[in-house]
Amino acid sequence: MRVRARHLLWAGLAAALCLGAAGLARTEPPRLKELMPRLPADYTYPQAKGSPGKVSFSHLSHVDAKRPDCTTCHPRHFKILERGQAADGHPIRHQGMDAGRQCGACHNGKAAFGLKDCETCHSG
Repeated sequence: MRVRARHLLWAGLAAALCLGAAGLARTEPPRLKELMPRLPADYTYPQAKGSPGKVSFSHLSHVDAKRPDCTTCHPRHFKILERGQAADGHPIRHQGMDAGRQCGACHNGKAAFGLKDCETCHSG
């Protein structure tokens, strides 16, 4: 009798999981904040001399909610534990970005918008 009860328990749990999964498929997909609630807060880079404005970086606008993957940028382009630091140790400047490093690895006009529209990243 104990073995049968255990089998019924497992069968019930399996059915509940299947029904739950079926219910999830019909609902709206979870938001990025729900999937990854510990994303770092936005980071504002100090304004460099001659810069048209400060640049704020938000993980929420850079992480794909359907396929969140920190390794797209870390540690290849940016240090993961040192906020606002490039992996290569160089300052984050347009010269490096134009050469395809740091932000320019994706913001090249193909993978993501290019670097020519200043107001997209720099706020006055």
